[in-house]
Amino acid sequence: RVGYRHIDAAWVYKNQDEVGEGINRAISEGIIKREDVWVTSKLWNDKHAKEDVEASLRETLSQLKLDYLDLFLIHWPVTGVEGETLTPSYSETWAAMEGLVEKGLTKTIGVSNMTVKKLEAMKAYAKIQPAVNQVEMHPLLRQDALLAYCSANHIHVTAYSPLGSG
Repeated sequence: RVGYRHIDAAWVYKNQDEVGEGINRAISEGIIKREDVWVTSKLWNDKHAKEDVEASLRETLSQLKLDYLDLFLIHWPVTGVEGETLTPSYSETWAAMEGLVEKGLTKTIGVSNMTVKKLEAMKAYAKIQPAVNQVEMHPLLRQDALLAYCSANHIHVTAYSPLGSG
């Protein structure tokens, strides 16, 4: 009712059921159409295995009461599995994310909290380049090099905590 049209959700926020109820109510009351609202959610760290990625998104869609997301992000470039190498590999997770686009479960995919080095490494295996890199960015954490890299590579940067964190 107040015009807010971008919903940034995540499984770890533990409020997707309530957010979904609000979106569904606004749609059913004719306040908005689905295409009038942009909904983003995120894959949590322990769901990076290829067999978990789609199940995680389907759980998110069920909680949000939606048929698709506009953007699905990998929340953090970590998995919670200790060791010298990232397990499962980021390329495995990303391939599963690309499959979600092919199935129409999300319109776009992206990353969150990624460095230039990690984004550059993705070029070797990504069929779909990340549409977005959501990172902490504010006057005390400008991240100029990351912003320049993303701009040059057509990756939109979305800032979280744009007024700072503490």
